[in-house]
Amino acid sequence: LFIQACIEQQFDSLNGGVSVSKNSTFAEEFAHTLRTAFANVEAKLGNAGSCFSCQLHCFSNCLYCLCGSKIHKGVFFQIFRTVDKKFYKSLLDVCKKVPAITLTANIIWFADNFLIQKIPAAAKLLDKKSIHTVKAQRENFLQQRAQSLTKDMQSYYVFVSSWMTKMESILSKEQRTTKFSEDLSNRCNVFIQGFLYAYSLSTIIKTTMNLYMSMQKPMTKTSVKALCRLVELMKAIEHMFYRRSMVVADSVTHITQHLQYQALHSISVAKKRVISDKKYSEQRLDVLSALVLAENTLNGPSTKQRRLIVSLALSVGTQMKTFKDEELIPLQLVLKKLDMISELTERVRAQCDCCFLYWHRAIFPIYLDDVYENAVDSARLHYMFSALRDCVPAMMHARHLDSYEVLLECYDKEIMEVLNEHLLDKLCKEIEKDLRLSVHTHLKLDDRNPFRVGMKDLAHFFFLNPIRFFNRFIDIKAYVTHYLDKTFYNLTTVALHDWATYSEMRNLATQRYGLSMTEAHLPSQTLEQGLDVLEIMRNIHVFVSRYLYNLNNQIFIERTSNNKHLNTINIRHIANSIRTHGTGIMNTTVNFTYQFLRKKFYIFSQFMYDEHIKSRLIKDIRFFREVKDQNDHKYPFERADKFNRGIRKLGITPDGQSYLDQFRQLISQIGNAMGYVRMIRSGGLHCCSSAIRFVPDLEDIVNFEEMVKEEGLSEETQKAARQLDSVLSDLTRNFAEGTEYFKMLVDVFAPEFRSPKNKHLRNFYIIVPPLTLNFVEHSISCKEKLNKKNKSGSAFTDDGFAMGMAYILKLLDQYQEFDSLHWFQSVREKYVKEIRAVAKQQNVQSTNQDEKLLQTMNLTHKRLEVCLQEFELLYFSLSSARIFFRADKTAAEESQEKKEKEGE
Repeated sequence: LFIQACIEQQFDSLNGGVSVSKNSTFAEEFAHTLRTAFANVEAKLGNAGSCFSCQLHCFSNCLYCLCGSKIHKGVFFQIFRTVDKKFYKSLLDVCKKVPAITLTANIIWFADNFLIQKIPAAAKLLDKKSIHTVKAQRENFLQQRAQSLTKDMQSYYVFVSSWMTKMESILSKEQRTTKFSEDLSNRCNVFIQGFLYAYSLSTIIKTTMNLYMSMQKPMTKTSVKALCRLVELMKAIEHMFYRRSMVVADSVTHITQHLQYQALHSISVAKKRVISDKKYSEQRLDVLSALVLAENTLNGPSTKQRRLIVSLALSVGTQMKTFKDEELIPLQLVLKKLDMISELTERVRAQCDCCFLYWHRAIFPIYLDDVYENAVDSARLHYMFSALRDCVPAMMHARHLDSYEVLLECYDKEIMEVLNEHLLDKLCKEIEKDLRLSVHTHLKLDDRNPFRVGMKDLAHFFFLNPIRFFNRFIDIKAYVTHYLDKTFYNLTTVALHDWATYSEMRNLATQRYGLSMTEAHLPSQTLEQGLDVLEIMRNIHVFVSRYLYNLNNQIFIERTSNNKHLNTINIRHIANSIRTHGTGIMNTTVNFTYQFLRKKFYIFSQFMYDEHIKSRLIKDIRFFREVKDQNDHKYPFERADKFNRGIRKLGITPDGQSYLDQFRQLISQIGNAMGYVRMIRSGGLHCCSSAIRFVPDLEDIVNFEEMVKEEGLSEETQKAARQLDSVLSDLTRNFAEGTEYFKMLVDVFAPEFRSPKNKHLRNFYIIVPPLTLNFVEHSISCKEKLNKKNKSGSAFTDDGFAMGMAYILKLLDQYQEFDSLHWFQSVREKYVKEIRAVAKQQNVQSTNQDEKLLQTMNLTHKRLEVCLQEFELLYFSLSSARIFFRADKTAAEESQEKKEKEGE
């Protein structure tokens, strides 16, 4: 309607002024300008290199004839009432060649993409046959566009990526002084190329989307994905210019001056040609004046007004063939570049403006589903949200509401709801599901083989920088972290016994996805004390056989369990029990342990008294005495290995254990009992220290009973003060001294062990080497089972053996006898020698390239290193355990020290 009103207005003055319609010179110039413009764009129509070809063709169509029906009603026809049939036929031919630019498309273009039915004035100009033909052409074009959209997207992806690489490369280089002009030309061409890509992408996106909307045709998912990719590429171009805006702004200034210099040079040549012609005429003078005006205007900043003046001046200055053809075309190209470069930022911003997406936001859910399925390209979310933000400035000019903020709020809410539904919530659920299935792999809930069910690496979403949208930053990593923290916390409060599972899931989320999870601190208090001291005391024989002792951490670990976790007992559990039952239970526990050790030592004595065992030990003692000088006083490894293997001939149990295996278990149980006594003492000290921490000074404790008597308080108060003094005295004594339970258990059994009637026990030290060998084999077997699917019989610690060995050697006063064997030195030398021999063979066989033999040698080398490591660990544990029993002194030295103390 606006176009129709402009075209049909009265151009001639009614007061006898200037006559427009009868001005033949103006009509001739008008027609010449249209023909020239049409001739320039006809060859370039549809080419991405000519960004205004389509618009100029539409413009010439509307200027000349608004539609191709029987009525010609363009601006030219409205004013001059005449039509050049030859030129009109050329316009119609081009319209048939380019389906997108039909006469109806021209109407839709200038009527802001409304449907034909909504433009009555334009629709009247078309008969039914013309409308049907135009619609068929548009549907055909839309079908072709849909088919070629994916291919265009792939092509432009390559083009834009290549351009961005080239742009980054050129702008990163320092401009060369010797080739300054060449560098400026390269930068100018790259800038213009980026703008042309943005224009082409914008045209494809807007034309396709608006045609789909105007024809009310549904888009396929493939088309939606392709169009969204094109939007991302367009915003990538804009972001490239923005990211390098400082360098671009500096370059634009130099490029503008360089283009002005080129234009001035061309105009100067033409001006000299006009001046050299001595023939005078007013027209020649006008041409010369126009050239001088263009020169003067170009000598200054390249503002829009100056460039307009230059264009008008050259319209006059190019008459009378002042420029040759080979001069005029380069000049026009320079001026076009000058126009683009001078308004580069504004033009790029205008072409990359995606405010039209407000009317097509229905594609956003499909886009988010595609991003979720292709997490590797998740970084492109920044470009799409940048495009969605372009809708805001246009919405701020809304006048149909009392406040545009209502519209912005609705738009913000809609986009965030779609984002949460189609990306964030799906991501949270998938991450939680993955963590649960990973933690519960032992349940075999479903097939998680990535080669069969596929795999999505969702961790890419967590490497994204926060996305800016309205007045917020969308941090996907923080959103998912908060969801998991909230879910795990709420579920833990419902089922506190699952706290370990959710703790493992939090650790896995940190390890696999890099999420910084918050510790729930649930349960907030001790739910149980582990096994109670009383329960252990009453069933100590069961406890020492079902639990394994760790010397360094002072912790007992359950050997095996029917549940998915193993129970542990540490000092804190013991301290809680002592706090519950009182410190008196400590002595009772030691008494129960004494009764247990009596029974175990009876079995120990029977084993040592067995004729088969005793005879073998006597032979080994005699053998060592004979060969010790030859072996550097070191017990031979082969002798111990022979004993370990030979004892199996005496018989084995149904589960495959030899007598030496059972003897090793007996010593481990004795050591576990001693470890439990040690833990009782440590738990008592821990309990006392927790209770006495409220006493300010242990060295200066006042007597409350005396202070109460001085004040003359009641008898009940004096009784309470007396009780308080007693408790403080007891706590102070226990905390300062403690009870040497180990010394007590040594003193009570040592006389019997060292008596002549138990002389057979004196052979114990010689059985220690085969015992340690048996223990190392057992320990390696247990640790290897940890990596197997069936973990029955697996273990990673069993320091009860070292503890029991140190205790028995102390009871027999045989530390010196055992040290005289130099057993661990013999073991170390044996394994080091074999490791070196295998390494030497590996070096020899590496040249023969026998893969199977090399693999065998590698396994042998690894096995020897594992055995040596286990012996070293046993040596360290035994050395640590000996410290508890004062291994630096013999029984005679301790007896002498005791007498000296009594004498003092």
